Amino acid sequence: MAACAGNDNPQRQRLQGLPPVLDLRSRLIVLGSFPGVASLAAQQYYAHPRNQFWPLLGALWGLDLRALPYEQRLQQLRERGLALWDVYAACRREGSLDSAIEDAELNDLASLQQRAPQLQAVAHNGGESARCMRITRSLGLPVHRLPSTSPANASWSFERKLAAWREVFARCGLL
Repeated sequence: MAACAGNDNPQRQRLQGLPPVLDLRSRLIVLGSFPGVASLAAQQYYAHPRNQFWPLLGALWGLDLRALPYEQRLQQLRERGLALWDVYAACRREGSLDSAIEDAELNDLASLQQRAPQLQAVAHNGGESARCMRITRSLGLPVHRLPSTSPANASWSFERKLAAWREVFARCGLL
């Protein structure tokens, strides 16, 4: 079992992540680390009400994505060439903080280009995800590190995050 995160506490419950959101039109994939408690409970990416993922995308695309049902949000992503997944398929963790991730198991990142043949770039959402950049760089695609959309990343303002995300989305033709 390969992982980018360390530690191992077998007493914590093993958590399973969410399936990828991608299709043949996907040109950019945003990789998080592992879904937080709210996302796992809802079985939805970025479900925590203070996570800025959906508001950032809404600002980039001029849409109120939070007003849409989750499946329609995912449809907007697919239509615009954006894919979502996490670097970890499973782990042990208490709470939602990346720093608490233990015994992490990687998703099959090597299969990304087979699953999404139009894929042009990879973007890591935050530092824990970016710890796996050596793996995603092996795909031979441009790899970007984006500031985390997590509410724990309070040192970056929404506007600063938006500018960084806008730059990567523009490079990848998703604006």
